Amino acid sequence: MKLKVKKGDTVRILAGKDKGKQGKVLQTFPKSGRVLVEDVNIIQRHTRPTQENPQSRIVKKPAPLAVSNVMLVCPGCNLPTRVGSSRDAQGTASRVCRRCERSID
Repeated sequence: MKLKVKKGDTVRILAGKDKGKQGKVLQTFPKSGRVLVEDVNIIQRHTRPTQENPQSRIVKKPAPLAVSNVMLVCPGCNLPTRVGSSRDAQGTASRVCRRCERSID
């Protein structure tokens, strides 16, 4: 599955408990169609004691979201937008904001 969202992009959450929040994409998972967004969809993981960490603890970390539940925020107009693509004279493709027609890459 080809994702229109890349690592480092700012996205807005469209659905779920964190609806309306914005965050930076930390990692993408194209095979499963999911993205990991900073400070969104935080889960708690209980870890057991090990020799390295003799004290058990609760670790908070972000969980992946479905890519259909996020929308790219255009750096030019600062609004969530759909992503288009265009080719330049050399034939290289770039992502384009559908609202303001500016290049995202």
